[in-house]
Amino acid sequence: MLKSHITIWLGCSALAFSSALACAAPRAAVFEFELIDSSLDGELLGTTDAEKTRLAEMAPRLRTLLEAEGIYEVVDIAPVAEQAKNSNLQSCGFCDAQMAKKLGAELAVTGTVQKVSNLILNVNLYVRDAETNRILKNGSVDIRGNTDESWFRGLRYLIKNRMFKKQ
Repeated sequence: MLKSHITIWLGCSALAFSSALACAAPRAAVFEFELIDSSLDGELLGTTDAEKTRLAEMAPRLRTLLEAEGIYEVVDIAPVAEQAKNSNLQSCGFCDAQMAKKLGAELAVTGTVQKVSNLILNVNLYVRDAETNRILKNGSVDIRGNTDESWFRGLRYLIKNRMFKKQ
């Protein structure tokens, strides 16, 4: 399904269809990121305030990037935000896709930041078809350093160079 949406989107750019609807990007529900902390620091000290702040900023930055690049039309997740926040979106039995469908989105986009240590982290993204529950696209990028700059640069890199690389 994603491949057909991308093909339509690319075709729209090349052929300049007169109908705006024909060129619409797929609708996506972009959920908040989740932290997977397997570090010793995390076990002993818990999540830092800086990490909580960064985590809260990941999804808004992702939404902005996806819309700015014309990749997806991002839908408002407010009606299901509390339900999503109280779910482990990576292992909830396709609840992300169900919530996306409820919002009228074709795709559910979820992400995690996995912290192995203060030096080694990775950013992971998953795009799931809301109708079939299948993962259509996923990507991961390793980052070095537990800083604002490394987290957000990793997210930009993942979007622009791995998952949605322009040909």
